[in-house]
Amino acid sequence: MPFPPPPRARSGPRRRSLLAVAPAALLVAGCSAESEAPGASGGSRPSAADRARARAARDSRELAARYDAVVATHPKLAERLRPLRAEVVRHAEAFGDAADPPPSPSPPPPPSSSGAGPSPASPPAAVPTEEKDALAGLAAAEREIADRRAKALLDVPGELARLLASVAAAGAAHVYLLTEA
Repeated sequence: MPFPPPPRARSGPRRRSLLAVAPAALLVAGCSAESEAPGASGGSRPSAADRARARAARDSRELAARYDAVVATHPKLAERLRPLRAEVVRHAEAFGDAADPPPSPSPPPPPSSSGAGPSPASPPAAVPTEEKDALAGLAAAEREIADRRAKALLDVPGELARLLASVAAAGAAHVYLLTEA
């Protein structure tokens, strides 16, 4: 006659204790996620996040204007630069930019303007006459902005940090595409 198996000793928490603890765990998780929200009141983190988000949107908007200036000066580059510019516009939108830049280079600024335009943002730098130099200028601007965004990661909460990291990586890819060929 076989012996019955010995009773198993329960290890770990029981189902009832898990059901009792689960609502409290969800409440704690909800509170910590809520503290990362951009509009949450509290210390200086939300204001730093708001400033970083506004700066990133402004940088993307100004970079799109710079793409427009290059395309206006060098129309042959329009096909090559169109997808990169479109991504820059999407980046501005991702950072909450309400000012929608024109979808394509609309009326180009006069090439010989001395720089005192009524634009609220800083005017794009003068576009070099050589295509290679114009592309190098765009690459330098993309690199500078990507580096600035990478440094800003330390001062912002999780979701914004992930967005900044993603957009900085896209900027680094743009640098490669602009300097390639």
